[in-house]
Amino acid sequence: MIVTTTPGIDGRSITEYKAVVSGEAILGAHIFKDFAAAVRNIVGGRSAAYENEIRTARATALAEMTEEAAALGANAVVGVDLDFETIADSMLMVSASGTAVVVAF
Repeated sequence: MIVTTTPGIDGRSITEYKAVVSGEAILGAHIFKDFAAAVRNIVGGRSAAYENEIRTARATALAEMTEEAAALGANAVVGVDLDFETIADSMLMVSASGTAVVVAF
């Protein structure tokens, strides 16, 4: 499955538009990650724990989106948009949305 943020795919023509598809992932961090991130905020540096959570959430949201597209008979998703939001104090939501299409190969 081709997944792209662009509205089309160079060298390929879109033969059918299926539907807007999306996937979401909401992950919570636990107290140890929160504590480590707080320390990082004070002394500086990157929070590997939160970076890993974001990567996991992004991968989950994209996987759900492409599964929905495949179920519709699409072989690509164009115009993909990723949104990152915090919910409550330590919940992370990542949503991915795009247009499921059929492209000619």
